[in-house]
Amino acid sequence: MLDDGDLVVLGRHPSASNIVTVAEIRRADLEPVTVAYKPIAGERPLWDFPDGSLAAREVAAARVDALGGFDLIPETLLRDGPLGPGSVQRWIGRATVQAPSPVVVTPPDEVPEGNLVVLAGEDEGGAPLVLSHPDLPRLRSMAVLDAVLNNSDRKGGHILVQGDRLWGIDHGVSLHAEPKLRTVLWGWAGEALTEADARRLERLAAALEEETVESDLLALITPEELAALRQRTSELVASGIHPQPSPGWPSIPWPPL
Repeated sequence: MLDDGDLVVLGRHPSASNIVTVAEIRRADLEPVTVAYKPIAGERPLWDFPDGSLAAREVAAARVDALGGFDLIPETLLRDGPLGPGSVQRWIGRATVQAPSPVVVTPPDEVPEGNLVVLAGEDEGGAPLVLSHPDLPRLRSMAVLDAVLNNSDRKGGHILVQGDRLWGIDHGVSLHAEPKLRTVLWGWAGEALTEADARRLERLAAALEEETVESDLLALITPEELAALRQRTSELVASGIHPQPSPGWPSIPWPPL
């Protein structure tokens, strides 16, 4: 239904750096579907992502997610709308409230049981704080997907819980040809991949060699970025290990939530 119906803007998301709107797709025969609509015309140019559009990268990330069978990114596509062409993604949460994140910042002695601590710091008054996330299989799969996507902005607020499902959003600064992985999901760094994630990577690696998949992705990202995507995937398959932070690049996005 995302590409078949009237796209009606309800309002602008107040905290987004680019123009992000909350909208509905309306059809007479179905209930409205709430979406995040990100028009290309509302994107601010980024010096380190000069090619294509952030909206196209959002769609490419969702395509990669589906090809590997991760099922972690909501339905996303490119379509025209009242503010011009842009990405349209099914909204996670209620129309006026985004779903909560499993990533938390707490004092060291209040870390939820079973959470993995990935960052320690202080608040403005000097009191110690730590950032942690649960040790969940689907969250671990998201860390693998982010490594494949070279996601440079996996903040805690970009991970949402809806019922018994986990979703990742905001992938506009992904899929660069140069290493740029920044994430709060470092809890499994250096550990062996799960068997399920290894199979997902093998499935993705095979799909990326198909001509139709290549054609679809080249409409969204550059040939150099597609080659790098293939290389990252094959390297993860070969190593079987979660990547570790790179010393030459900030490993945590800012702000982390």
